[in-house]
Amino acid sequence: MTTPDAAPAIEPDEKDWTWVLRERCPECGFTAADVDPEAIGGTVRDLAPRWVAALHRPGARERPDAGTWSTLEYGAHVRDVLRIFGGRLQLMLEQDDPPFDNWDQDATALADRYDLQDPTVVADELADAADETAARFDAVPDDAWERTGRRSNGSDFTVRTLGQYFLHDVVHHLHDVRG
Repeated sequence: MTTPDAAPAIEPDEKDWTWVLRERCPECGFTAADVDPEAIGGTVRDLAPRWVAALHRPGARERPDAGTWSTLEYGAHVRDVLRIFGGRLQLMLEQDDPPFDNWDQDATALADRYDLQDPTVVADELADAADETAARFDAVPDDAWERTGRRSNGSDFTVRTLGQYFLHDVVHHLHDVRG
């Protein structure tokens, strides 16, 4: 059996996007600091159908150019973002100032062959992950929004800023795919 050729690698994004917690994103227009943390769950639920629709479009597998992910690849990434951040949120609620495992999104995209996944399956998985993560944010107790956690690069988050940062990723990539 022949293994499909590897998808051409996208240049890794090595930027530290935590600046979106302080500034409006010039690409997608999202202003994380304006997000009411209690609205994160509802916003995720509102965005999920737009992702599902984008993943069902003809051409979802096609990259617009060699250096840009396809809608499918972005959708698989957002599905994983939903899962990762749902887990990080749970960790922050259960432990005091937990460190987060490092996640290399570019290595995951290649290892998990985002480019070869089924867009319909990814859409279903994204919708399920959105429901689960939204429910986790909806269940954050009022006194837990300032609990802390930290990324392996030293970036510190509260539950509030983790949610705001996470939501930017979901919104920004929806903008990328014109969803």
